[in-house]
Amino acid sequence: MLMFDIPFGTTDWEGVERTEHAGETGKAYWRTRTFNNIRVRMVEYTPGYLADHWCQKGHVLLVLDGELHTELADGRTVVLKKGQSYQVADGDLAHRSSTEHGAKLFIVD
Repeated sequence: MLMFDIPFGTTDWEGVERTEHAGETGKAYWRTRTFNNIRVRMVEYTPGYLADHWCQKGHVLLVLDGELHTELADGRTVVLKKGQSYQVADGDLAHRSSTEHGAKLFIVD
């Protein structure tokens, strides 16, 4: 992740437009800010959410609330709870998210 030409600023996430993204089941709601090549998101997954794709993009992800299950292409599943995070590089290990009861995340990619 190369960060450049980003002046100091703050974000009131409630004021950022919310977009809806359907999963295989459930929905994801994103609030997205873009700074050159960096995407910063506040993401909420509804209960029963399962991503409709395997992601190859790198992320730094922090669980703000709820519980997130991340299925990895190597067969492992990682469970993260509030206050836990993961990081993965672009193209390193395909992954997809799900949650039984819902989750709120902060993601930088």
